[in-house]
Amino acid sequence: MKKLFFIVIVLVTHIVNAQTARIKGVILDEFNAPVEGVTINVNKTGTVSDATGFFLIEVPANIDLTITFTHISFKKSTLKLNLKPNEDFELNPVMSSKVEQIGEVVLVGTSNKKRIEGVTAIDPVIIRKIPGANAGVENIIKTLPGVYSNNELSTSYAVRGGNYDENLVYVNEIEVYRPFLIRSGQQEGLSFTNTDMVENVDFSAGGFQAKYGDKMSSVLDITYRTPKKFKAGLEASFLGGSLTFEGISKNNKWSNITGIRYRDNSLLVNSQDTETNYRPQFADIQTLFNYNASTKWQWSFLGNISQNKYHYQPLTRQTNFGTINEPIALLVYYEGQEKDEYLTLFGAVKSVYQYNDKNKLKFFVSTYHTQEQEYYDILAQYRLGEVDANIGSETFGDVIYTRGVGGQLTHARNDLDALIVNVETKGFHELNEKSQIEWGIKYTREDIRDRIVEWEVIDSAGFSLPAPILEYQNDQPYNSYNGPLAPYHNIRATNFTKIDRISGYAQWNRRGNIGAHQYWLNAGVRAHNWQVESEEGKGKSQITFSPRAQFAFKPNWKKDMLFRLSSGLYHQPPFYRELRDADGMVQPNVKAQQSFHVVLSNDYSFKMWNRPFKLVSEAYYKSMTNVNTYTIDNVRIRYKADNNAEAYAYGFDARLNGEFVPGTESWFSFGYLKTEENYDNKGYIARPTDQRLKFGLLFQDYMPNIPNVKINLNLVYNTGLPGGSPSYADPYDYQFRLKDYTRADVGFLYAFKDETIKSDKKWLRRFNELSLGLEIFNLFNNQNAITNTWVRDVYTKSQYGIPNYMTTRVFNLKLVARL
Repeated sequence: MKKLFFIVIVLVTHIVNAQTARIKGVILDEFNAPVEGVTINVNKTGTVSDATGFFLIEVPANIDLTITFTHISFKKSTLKLNLKPNEDFELNPVMSSKVEQIGEVVLVGTSNKKRIEGVTAIDPVIIRKIPGANAGVENIIKTLPGVYSNNELSTSYAVRGGNYDENLVYVNEIEVYRPFLIRSGQQEGLSFTNTDMVENVDFSAGGFQAKYGDKMSSVLDITYRTPKKFKAGLEASFLGGSLTFEGISKNNKWSNITGIRYRDNSLLVNSQDTETNYRPQFADIQTLFNYNASTKWQWSFLGNISQNKYHYQPLTRQTNFGTINEPIALLVYYEGQEKDEYLTLFGAVKSVYQYNDKNKLKFFVSTYHTQEQEYYDILAQYRLGEVDANIGSETFGDVIYTRGVGGQLTHARNDLDALIVNVETKGFHELNEKSQIEWGIKYTREDIRDRIVEWEVIDSAGFSLPAPILEYQNDQPYNSYNGPLAPYHNIRATNFTKIDRISGYAQWNRRGNIGAHQYWLNAGVRAHNWQVESEEGKGKSQITFSPRAQFAFKPNWKKDMLFRLSSGLYHQPPFYRELRDADGMVQPNVKAQQSFHVVLSNDYSFKMWNRPFKLVSEAYYKSMTNVNTYTIDNVRIRYKADNNAEAYAYGFDARLNGEFVPGTESWFSFGYLKTEENYDNKGYIARPTDQRLKFGLLFQDYMPNIPNVKINLNLVYNTGLPGGSPSYADPYDYQFRLKDYTRADVGFLYAFKDETIKSDKKWLRRFNELSLGLEIFNLFNNQNAITNTWVRDVYTKSQYGIPNYMTTRVFNLKLVARL
């Protein structure tokens, strides 16, 4: 009996002593930015803060604890606690700078890291508030210097002379992809990124590090939020809506954030020249699960299901162009319809293993599957005529004289099924307080099944226009035509393509001092090996090496200035779209395009009106070889797939941002760009994305007497792009430009409650944010063109480029509620 009693006492004592508590929180720096990579030690237990600064650690209860926070860039912090069993203790420490103060500014933490790397960080709150026809991350990206776009219905953008396929996009370090068959911006509907789930947005327009993948233009690096408590959000407008939920389990090991979105572009499309029956359905659901298995292991799953149904039935169109003295109009009457559908499934598992304070491993497995169809049969019967320009006339604005008539029948039955699987490992090792090594290796398998059936028949004044590639003389109606009957444009191909890729990188980071000055150095190299297999057989195995380096220098001046120099080789091994030529056939031996970057930049932080401001300026040059030339129709890119060109791009970008209005961030952007290509030694001509000047303005304001009323303005001006060329035409013969692109979107918001507006009203207590807004898209009702429709007139022996105008002025109401 005594032995049993003794055993019970021992077990009870052991159970009591084994009881635990939890400490969680978010670690911030002196500028309230989250700090990643802080090591938290409690007695013999440890963990590390994630990208959002969040940490969670399980500790013994009922004993005295000593908690230490250590980081390479901050002073060590220590705290003593004694927690009760099962207690959840929230601790949000603010870490102080470890480095010496230089002048009046201290370089610390995450803000310092991004500044050194030349990365632009964008506040997610700004992204959610700034109006735009296609609001989201890309809407803000287009206001930055070096970023160009003239299509408000598209999330596509070009950076410093590159095209839409040359931009990397990561979500939680996982590369994401765009649909393949998207031809028009109005078909896109939703971008992958769900703005309501975003925690951090970083963007680099060039000269980025080796750890980022194999594209030539830019990197958009997005981190989704790790929930700390239950929250819910709702957005609703005439363009659609979204719901977001997030929460965390009682033991703080599990967390989830889920977003559901729906969008309908009818409001915007119905403002265009073409009258249509338009029935779009764009919807998706995204979810992010996080699991803290232990203080060393963290797991997450990111999933996405997206479905776009685009049903389009054009009815009529009238587009006026020409000059004031000689106005011309194109009238089109349509028959037929277009039905496009895109179903995308995406899933990714990420695991992080922090096996000690200085070493970390990351593991990724992701799968992307898309099924896409593009079906249309549209007959367009047109007449081209002179417009009555006499004000006061009963027929003012109508066509009074017809120059020519014609018709165009287009047909497509395109199907694509693509499966992309990625397996990747990354490592981070801290050698000492001044040096770190990063590395990674990735295997990718791409399996694409593609059927293309497209043809186009054109007639003018009753005479069929045969394909221009056929070699014969056509002099109808003077002599009868005895040649082959063929459509003007015809593509038929079936491709079964498999691509195996192995890529990897290694880079070294170091910081130090030269006298009283500070410097940072990053040097690394990427390697990429790939092989394409098609029905005709396997292509040759190809490999590229891309050395890259960055050097940042901060002189010991009173003025807070930082200088950066970035350089390196950037290879872009061909993706499936780049392998497919103008005839729809896959060319398996297409080489990687190569670009040599040099970027010189200055970062100047200062105070004006006793508020913080920053001026960032960059000069850049790119020399490109093995260039795969292309044409752009709306957002569809078609490549020659022959690597038979060279090109260059150079320019200057500047951005001034700060608190022009106290408590709000605004910025002005300016960019100058020149990019040209030389195909087959014919001479240099402007590339399709040669947009010379760019001005961007993002401005936030509020009424001082009525602080609940807030104003957000998004304004972009770009000089005109090259206007493109008809099918099978020589781009060297078509070098005129579209009109300049000017667009202003403004939002008026009444905030009942938000992060700056507080309220004691009972009905508002549950809300963290509640607002109602009016948005005006294209405030000044500018006519902006995206491409040209080419109309041929046999009678006058002329060919006209008819601008395809984008949206006009549109009004939208928006409701936002967040718990």
